[in-house]
Amino acid sequence: QVQLVESGGGLEQAGGSLRLSCAASGRAFSDYAVGWFRQAPGKEREFVAGIDWRYASTYVDSVKGRFTISRDNPKNTVYLQMSSLKPEDTAVYYCAARNFVVDTTTRYDYWGQGTQVTVSS
Repeated sequence: QVQLVESGGGLEQAGGSLRLSCAASGRAFSDYAVGWFRQAPGKEREFVAGIDWRYASTYVDSVKGRFTISRDNPKNTVYLQMSSLKPEDTAVYYCAARNFVVDTTTRYDYWGQGTQVTVSS
């Protein structure tokens, strides 16, 4: 069993930066792939970025060059550094975990509760 807790969300102006954290507790975190997803009001939850157990990363096209995902296994934490924020990045951001390999769909075993990110224009 893995528990995930997101933090770091908030209100930021367009062009600004935020860093989200996903802290995990439970067994064998280093074996898990972690994905960041977001869901805006009235929209489906969408994949944003993921990092697998070998530290390989994947991004949706709309955030490439602006967002960076990283992991610190000794701290059981995955980060999402978000820069050059846009109003369309406004959403609730969720982290999720599954064994080994990143999946760009929502087929993950464990989910956090989410953290709100609001970008003003």
